[in-house]
Amino acid sequence: MKLKLNHILFSGLALSILFTLTGCVGRDAKGNPSGTIWNFLGKPMSYFIDYFANNIGLGYGLAIIIVTIVVRTIILPLGLYQSWKASYQSEKMAYLKPIFDPINKRVKQASTQEEKMAAQTELMAVQRAHGINPLGGIGCLPLLIQMPFFSAMYFAAQFTKGVSTSNFMGIDLGNRSLILTTIIAALYFLQSWLSMMAVSEEQREQMKTMMYTMPIMMIFMSFSLPAGVGLYWLVGGFFSIIQQLITTYLLKPRLRKQIEEEYAKNPPKSYQTTSPRKDVTASQDLSQAIMPAKKAKSNRNAGKQRKR
Repeated sequence: MKLKLNHILFSGLALSILFTLTGCVGRDAKGNPSGTIWNFLGKPMSYFIDYFANNIGLGYGLAIIIVTIVVRTIILPLGLYQSWKASYQSEKMAYLKPIFDPINKRVKQASTQEEKMAAQTELMAVQRAHGINPLGGIGCLPLLIQMPFFSAMYFAAQFTKGVSTSNFMGIDLGNRSLILTTIIAALYFLQSWLSMMAVSEEQREQMKTMMYTMPIMMIFMSFSLPAGVGLYWLVGGFFSIIQQLITTYLLKPRLRKQIEEEYAKNPPKSYQTTSPRKDVTASQDLSQAIMPAKKAKSNRNAGKQRKR
């Protein structure tokens, strides 16, 4: 459940930042694009699209693909770094699963809200003790650095003059394309499926909903925009698959080996997952046994005082 919540939070953060950056590009009185993101990033990308399309004669479709490949290649290390941080936390949690399982079981089996909150507090304490980030190591800085580039390339593909009147492999770049949308959805579904194959069976059950969320979102975004922008999402889908393959088959095995070596040198400390409970009944019986004794003693003292 926690892993699913982390993915939802991460997706919501990414979309909110994208929509925020969308407001940074607008239209002036003449209908030309304007804004901070456009002036600093979008305009240079638009220039290169126009350069490859007209000066070199590649056409706008291929020009968009080339510029998108260059931009995605430049920011790929940031995406891999983000994946490395998240994978390190997930692999660490997988290694420490025997320690967390008893507490998670107590959370699920809690009969009262107080017991559930106590178990959840204990789980957070154990996570902190072992250096586990509840958000899975998802850092905002790499995402914040990448999003302006994504946004700028998105608008460059949309606002560059000549794109809307061009064709690429029989696809009208100025109109929506069902074929292009289907390919994009298939690419992002493959990326989601690959991400599921990299986790345990238990986590796969939690991620099933997320496997369909991204493709559905991409269908909506791609089919509601011109095919010129769809080419941007198309290249992005290939890069997402490449990043996921690198994460699954290169980063994760190395991190798994690294974590095993770390805990081989410094084994994880055992943690008392259950706190000793006071026997309330026994305490009550003991108090009831003491009270009569005190009462009897006080009565005896009272008798002695009367005799005196």
